[in-house]
Amino acid sequence: MDFELKTLDLAGAAAEKCDVLLVVVTEGFQAKGRDPVSRLVSAALAARDLEPKPGKMLHAYRPEGVAATRVMFVGAGDGSGKRVHAAVQAAAGALRSAAAKKLVIVLPAGSGDAAVRAAVCGTAESSYVYVATKSKPEGRELKKVVIGVADAAAHRQAFQRARSAAVGIEFARELGNLPPNYATPTRLGEEAQRLGKAHGFAVEVMGPKEVARIGMGSFASVAKGSAEPLRFIVMRYDGAGKGEAPVVLVGKGITFDTGGISIKPSAEMDEMKYDMGGAASVLGTFRALAELKPKLNVVGLIPSCENMPDGSAYKPGDILTSLSGQTIEVLNTDAEGRLILCDALTYAERFKPRAVIDIATLTGACVVALGGVRSGMFATDDDLADQLLAAGDAALDPCWRLPMDDEYAEGLKTNFADVANVAGRAAGAVVAAKFLHRFAQNYPWAHLDIAGTAWKGGASKGSTGRPVGLLLEFLLAQEGRAVTATPRKAAAKGGRSRAKA
Repeated sequence: MDFELKTLDLAGAAAEKCDVLLVVVTEGFQAKGRDPVSRLVSAALAARDLEPKPGKMLHAYRPEGVAATRVMFVGAGDGSGKRVHAAVQAAAGALRSAAAKKLVIVLPAGSGDAAVRAAVCGTAESSYVYVATKSKPEGRELKKVVIGVADAAAHRQAFQRARSAAVGIEFARELGNLPPNYATPTRLGEEAQRLGKAHGFAVEVMGPKEVARIGMGSFASVAKGSAEPLRFIVMRYDGAGKGEAPVVLVGKGITFDTGGISIKPSAEMDEMKYDMGGAASVLGTFRALAELKPKLNVVGLIPSCENMPDGSAYKPGDILTSLSGQTIEVLNTDAEGRLILCDALTYAERFKPRAVIDIATLTGACVVALGGVRSGMFATDDDLADQLLAAGDAALDPCWRLPMDDEYAEGLKTNFADVANVAGRAAGAVVAAKFLHRFAQNYPWAHLDIAGTAWKGGASKGSTGRPVGLLLEFLLAQEGRAVTATPRKAAAKGGRSRAKA
């Protein structure tokens, strides 16, 4: 889909040849012109056939004096990014059956960068159609989208960022939606290599022998029950000087999760193809970085394998030796994500990072706690936590900080190893974070539990591409903040223990 930013008012919009002209109407909207579009919206508001409430819509077909085939007016409330995003999503969703190829969206005068970002991302998200494995795929009709604003030059940077985010989010969604016999660990490695070749990233893809040689005993054990070979993917985006410490993104890449010997119930097990949502978000973020080329260094680490139950599979009671040297007692093989992430977190130390963020569809407990609205966020550094919260709010990809008091780790004690991989049911998302914290002591660290936000179920089943928007916004905020490669000890308790918005 091709996006364009253009200086455009309602009078100019009346002359735009397109299939659909979408006019975003906010509270207090006043159309001062006498052009056909201004007269239409003024009359509709006066007659109360149109309300500026979020999501309210009114359609017109071939109105006199307007070049567009259809005109749509959509309410966006107070005009905030969140309201514009919802309005454009609703309108773009309604157009999916209209065979529109060109869409012009006119934002009201006074709209800020947040509205521009919301218009781009909302349109891209609602227009996405999965076709990769359909024998007779539906065509993606919408080819061109023009965003009309009062002053295009003033919003150019926000527009470019939004367009890049949309590219990265769609890349992540497409990977997430692929079936597990397509999106194997090998396929993820190949996708990383293709990205590297196309955009100049350094990419290394390791297999079982290399992982065993390094000493990633925890990661390797999870992969033992599958015929699909594991992959450990290392990606490097070097946009700044060699002396500048990178941000390291670690994405959980379980391409299918049966639960292993602790097998899951069969209902909705097909959705466990989305257990590589963290890996997809890292790849999607790198795809967006390729568009923007910011001056910072970023490393992506993706441990990827399947969790399957055959005669070779690891089992409850096994003791694993991680890359850090710490031993782990396996009490539940369905808590495998933390077992592959812990080795990747230890591996991250060699990059002397300014910060490490892992992204994982880790716990059902996080879904219970936060649903599908906010991702769970845990952090050992208050500044890092605040930056992630701000990035999520700006990108309309929000997270919520959860506590990390040391007492939550009590249930992980065991008589047979340094740590167990699960505790009781209480505070499951926090306990999982405390497990990972053991392996992330030597740098500022944050953990994003995206189990509730990486995909949707039901009639709208599919990958969301989250949290690519959050990650990209966070990374772009780091540009120009030079940090030399000198790791520091993370806070033992993980900073403030109260949830923070």
